[in-house]
Amino acid sequence: MRIGVLGAGGMADALGGRWVEAGHEVVIGGRSPERSRELAARIGAAPATPADAVAFGDAVLLAVPAAVAAEVLGHAPGRVVVDCTNSVVPGRFVLDEPRAAARLAESSGAHVVKAFNLCHVDVWRQPSPTFEGKPLGVPLCGDSADALDVVRELVRSTGCVPVDGGPLERAELLEAMTAFAIGLWVGGADVRSMFPAIP
Repeated sequence: MRIGVLGAGGMADALGGRWVEAGHEVVIGGRSPERSRELAARIGAAPATPADAVAFGDAVLLAVPAAVAAEVLGHAPGRVVVDCTNSVVPGRFVLDEPRAAARLAESSGAHVVKAFNLCHVDVWRQPSPTFEGKPLGVPLCGDSADALDVVRELVRSTGCVPVDGGPLERAELLEAMTAFAIGLWVGGADVRSMFPAIP
């Protein structure tokens, strides 16, 4: 698969690198040309402009701060966009902009799928995303069946299992869950203890 990555930070590095290792063709189109070239060289991808990354191939990973996501993506009608952003207010662990993913889809015209936003970047840097003997589940929220199929393939390429999270309108619940969980983690709570396996 051909994947354009918008961003040159941690998530672009971690996910872009995993996809290169899985045999996908990846370009890095961050806002800084220098950082894009450095990241592309490090993970075995190719550098690109943001516009070229959006136009490239089968899917676009949006891995920039949530506050600039719509601006960086721009108009992208019909593109499959993987939105891993979280509009979380630092220190307060609440959402800065409810309906961020839905608004992104409306402004860009893209088929947005919320995914890869629940786990810290260091999870994606681990050699194998397997925990307690089970592969990591990655929730997906989106409205396009075809776009969801594309993103499911990308999830499987990372060694994880796609989890149906419902339509895109539920993406704000996924972001809110992320914000809530981060606040608990920062407070020292074991979030896993709240979700025991059903006997």
